[in-house]
Amino acid sequence: MINVTRMNDTSYTLNAELIEMIEETPDTVITLVSGKKFIVKETREQIIRLVEEYKRHIFIR
Repeated sequence: MINVTRMNDTSYTLNAELIEMIEETPDTVITLVSGKKFIVKETREQIIRLVEEYKRHIFIR
């Protein structure tokens, strides 16, 4: 799970395992495997780093 921020500054937790695509249009849009889309303040690179940290955390356990 990763924490991301909506454009109105509220944060929420997103299941990183369900991310299918991340694009910048110029806003960052995360598309899940279900087709649901989320627009967030974080950049594509920040999202990738968050997912990498999450996966590292679950594999170290």
